[in-house]
Amino acid sequence: MPRVRLGESWELALRVGVRSSTARGWTLREQDHFARLEVRIAGSPRQTVALPFRWSQQEVGPILARVRNIYLLTLKGHGLRDAAAIAEGRGPRRTDSWSDALQGFRSQKLEHGGAIKPSTWEQHYAPVLELALQQLEGQKRPTDAISLLDACLRGWAPGSRARQIRAQSLAQFLRHCVEREKFPESWRPPADLRPHIGVAAAETAAGHRKGDPFTDLEVLQLIDALPTDEPGRRWADALRLLAELGLRPIELQHLGVRSDPGSGKPLWWCSYRKRSGGGMTTPRWVHPLPLTDWDGRRQDWQLLERWRAGAIELPPLGAGPGAADAIGTYLKRQRGWRELRERMATRGERAVPYSFRHGYSLRGHQLGIDPGSVALSMGHSLEVHLRSYPWASGQGAAAAFAKALAT
Repeated sequence: MPRVRLGESWELALRVGVRSSTARGWTLREQDHFARLEVRIAGSPRQTVALPFRWSQQEVGPILARVRNIYLLTLKGHGLRDAAAIAEGRGPRRTDSWSDALQGFRSQKLEHGGAIKPSTWEQHYAPVLELALQQLEGQKRPTDAISLLDACLRGWAPGSRARQIRAQSLAQFLRHCVEREKFPESWRPPADLRPHIGVAAAETAAGHRKGDPFTDLEVLQLIDALPTDEPGRRWADALRLLAELGLRPIELQHLGVRSDPGSGKPLWWCSYRKRSGGGMTTPRWVHPLPLTDWDGRRQDWQLLERWRAGAIELPPLGAGPGAADAIGTYLKRQRGWRELRERMATRGERAVPYSFRHGYSLRGHQLGIDPGSVALSMGHSLEVHLRSYPWASGQGAAAAFAKALAT
């Protein structure tokens, strides 16, 4: 009778190792002095793939590691041959392995090239890419880059900075998928994203505004409700500057102090230049309007003195126009902000980061400062000021006529 070869001890250990690290039906055998992996699953034809390792005791470790990697790739949806090619570093990913592609893109952005900060990933990339993954893994998944962009950008207002950032982030991811992950060309995003970003809807004749002003008391309550830890104190100072100086969020990054040429006194100076229909705005002096508390007392936050002493450290505000997004993201986590938004909503009003700036304009009107002077400090023309803030035009005209008739 022929003798049955039971195998050497290392061969038995190798097969046991495969069984313990994979699933039922995964086995190894020798073919032409090399290892071959076989997978037998009930109801499916037998699958087999050659491994680039000699059938020897010295290769036991690499064989087990490779089989384990192949097994994990099949759990993510890859076929056996594709999984073996990927594990060997010579095959494209399947076009529906979006989770793997997202992990690769995240690693590329955080660890290579001009690496970004984790906070930038969470703020500008994660929201739209997580939404894209939900779309791509759903039942009615988009079939190309165009349809994916349209599906993922609906939640942000057309023409808004937030929508622009999300479109750019998603386009970067799709280019990564095509160029690095070997996805089909149909997933390459268009070079021109403007049709997907859109433009802001024109303001209606009724004068739709992007937000409504905060009252002084609302600002004070909001700041008092912030955490008292170091990040909370930094954000509190940022909000105080926005409210007392009437700044655009981005202008926190362009703020400084200069000596007044006439008096020599230190005054706030903003170097920001905003592009407008009439060209570029110019850098300007900024005049503070302190807030008033419940008892009618003006708040003395000593912002100018503390700024000059280096005692004010602003929180991370991102790059450029991302400052408004950074402020909005922080505030959305705060209970005081959520409560304020709910209270304003009951009045038919909307709280936004620009509401601090709008409140400055309203405060100037209530103090009787002429609209031209307020507009100059806020860094826009009188025409824009009157068009943007109805209390600076309609109510001002009514007060002027009432005063004239009373004399």
